Amino acid sequence: MRRIAFSLAAPVGAFVLTVIISTIALWIFGSDPFEAYGDMLGHARKLETQVDILNRATPFYLSAVAAAIGFRMNLFNIGVEGQYLIAFLVAAQVGGLISLPTVLHILIIMIVAMITGALYAGIAGVLKTTRGVNEVVSTIMLNAIAVGGLIAWLQREWQAPLPEQFSSSDLGTNPIDDSGLMPTINGLLEIFTREVGQGKELTGMLLIAVLVGIGYHVLLNRTRFGFDLRASGINPFAARAGGVPPKRMVVAAMMLSGAVAGLIGVVELADRGKFPPDPIQGLGFAGIAVALLGRNHPGGMVFSALLFAFLDVSSGVLDTTGVASREIATIMQGIVLLTAVVAYGVASRVKERDEARTAAEALAADASASTETVGASA
Repeated sequence: MRRIAFSLAAPVGAFVLTVIISTIALWIFGSDPFEAYGDMLGHARKLETQVDILNRATPFYLSAVAAAIGFRMNLFNIGVEGQYLIAFLVAAQVGGLISLPTVLHILIIMIVAMITGALYAGIAGVLKTTRGVNEVVSTIMLNAIAVGGLIAWLQREWQAPLPEQFSSSDLGTNPIDDSGLMPTINGLLEIFTREVGQGKELTGMLLIAVLVGIGYHVLLNRTRFGFDLRASGINPFAARAGGVPPKRMVVAAMMLSGAVAGLIGVVELADRGKFPPDPIQGLGFAGIAVALLGRNHPGGMVFSALLFAFLDVSSGVLDTTGVASREIATIMQGIVLLTAVVAYGVASRVKERDEARTAAEALAADASASTETVGASA
């Protein structure tokens, strides 16, 4: 019961703090917090809104897993943003140039995205192991190189042929054939619910995200590689003494993180069918927040991804009803993360003190028992 209490204390405390601080923030900005919460929850009860939340949570979760792989080895892969964007562009270009049966076409696009992301992330791993460059610095620089350099250049080089009279919708890479687009899974959802309206479609990449989460759990907790990765993160010197090659693990962890990051852009690619001139950005940095809030646990990151997606989607209804500014949802995301960090820190300290007190009591009891035994023998 004590272990369960410590496990629940942090998330419950974070939730309570979030509600209190968010309510104060809404009042400060002149909004009625109860009306705002009512609009957000009422909007979320609609099936179509739930589809939007799941579609938004899918890239958040993939981004969180990519960041968490590095975190479990004490590597801060801040470059998920650049990795998924460059992988998105390369996969879109390759997918638009080939025409294959559906399963093979989709598989090749996903493999290309993962390889591209892995190679780009691997640069930071190599720089760290060969030159001692901190991965935070290198991945931030690689983000800038990807977004402001490579992507800007490759977008122009890989621009699809334009008609004489063209609009912004014609810009981008060659459109991918329908055989290369991940099918939606509305049919699977409608088995358990009603028909989804308003033209909403649940992305098939949701199933890929589920598989990635399962694979992440199995890899870290049921394989030798996962054990070596976690051991290297906890104590690299002990891991090296146990025969784990530290440099190889750094590069492998970074490349694995980049491979998962490469799948993030495939979510948008399945929806838009090409790399557009205005791809969704910021998913890499949002994934870091989702991973931290979910404590790098595959289940915890599910709830944090859904929470961030809910707040993202709710920002639209707040703007529509005029109850509050849509920016309040972004503020609430920051409040959630801040309160979670505080709550987890407090809970961790209380748990450590409780364990230390329990251990001291057990040692005192053993010492007392030993003294009585010696006295009886004498």
